[in-house]
Amino acid sequence: MKKAKTTTAAPPTSNGQDDDTTPRPPAGVLERGISILECFREDRLRMSLRELAECSGLDKATLLRLLGVLLRARMVHRFENGSYAPGPALLHMGMLYRSTFDLGTRLQPVLHAVMEQTGETVAFYIRSGDDRVCLYRENTLKEVRHHVEVGTRIPLKAGGSSAHILLSFTGSATPHQAEIDAKGYAMTRAERVDEMASVALPVFDGDGTFLGAMVVIGLASRHNVVAQRKAADIVRRELALQGFVSAPPSNWRRPAA
Repeated sequence: MKKAKTTTAAPPTSNGQDDDTTPRPPAGVLERGISILECFREDRLRMSLRELAECSGLDKATLLRLLGVLLRARMVHRFENGSYAPGPALLHMGMLYRSTFDLGTRLQPVLHAVMEQTGETVAFYIRSGDDRVCLYRENTLKEVRHHVEVGTRIPLKAGGSSAHILLSFTGSATPHQAEIDAKGYAMTRAERVDEMASVALPVFDGDGTFLGAMVVIGLASRHNVVAQRKAADIVRRELALQGFVSAPPSNWRRPAA
């Protein structure tokens, strides 16, 4: 007779819990470091090594090695009693984030005012690698329109006036360079989206830092060349009211490609 097969139950974990209930640390080194920082919360600003190990799922040897890196980067602070807390470098990062948020509070009124005066969708794009990303937008209320969502990523090679502005002011080649140098803006018609026309201008902060491109886009049938030029003038005026500049300062130098 054939012997019946027997199965051996998997041994329990050291704490008696099922594997699915214990934290599973990420594989990447950077992700592991981030997982340590994410252990801190408002209700647990100070944590011991044991608590960090339980929260992150990392073994203590790995945890100590990564904590050493975070300590040197001032992202974590270690107290004399051995407990850990978020470090001062995170405050600096938070201030940078706050500056980004403040940018939005200054830009959003510009987008709204331009949308109201032109009747077309207005958006602000930044360059991210080989893409442009919509950071802020104000969609027109007209039924037939070009709708833009915040966070939308579009390849720069796909074209569009804002893509040409971003390429120009980040050191990359664009066939619209002569127009940008002469007029301060780029205009396209049905280049990326059929039946759509757009005009985009560079946006500089008061200190001369290039921030991105502001674009006004609408149906080509109603957003003709005259309307595009008028939109460019409106953008310049509204940017200036919020302390922005739509042309590079005299000492500004285009980055090398």
